[in-house]
Amino acid sequence: MTNDQEQFRVEYQTGKVAFEWGDYRAAVKHLEKACTLINRNSSVGGEAQMWLVTAYEAAGQQTDAIALGQQLTKHPDLDIRKQSTSLLYILQAPQLKRPEEWMTKIPDLGAISESDPRDRRGSGVTRSNLSLKKQIEPEAIDLSTVNTKDNQFIWVALVFIAALVGGLLWWGI
Repeated sequence: MTNDQEQFRVEYQTGKVAFEWGDYRAAVKHLEKACTLINRNSSVGGEAQMWLVTAYEAAGQQTDAIALGQQLTKHPDLDIRKQSTSLLYILQAPQLKRPEEWMTKIPDLGAISESDPRDRRGSGVTRSNLSLKKQIEPEAIDLSTVNTKDNQFIWVALVFIAALVGGLLWWGI
């Protein structure tokens, strides 16, 4: 294995790991470096470029992602061409407007002081915990209101089963 191939493998793997960890800028940097170290027309070079397209998109560089995606639709490898066409279709799709009530707002917890005990909620019981506990616990049943009169169901079921077994034995099944 030559030095360039080893360097490509390291940059490529580092870029993929950075992407998977959500560090998209680092992923772009490593994947761009990897693409310079390999033949872009090879299947491995095409795969590295596909990762670069997704890293560009994740990093907010949509024009770069679309431009590289369009180049990859002419790649010599058929699988890369198909994947890039599908990815390009997604990248160029119009953005849908979502109503504000569909969105979940995540509070910024960075502003909470770590030393203020009023802001700590991990160990305390809250109202929502109490209401959830009440919903989970079943209601106590007053046994004096339960109808305990024997309705002969067991005897009817036993007679039916005995008749069924007797009939099967009679017919030799």
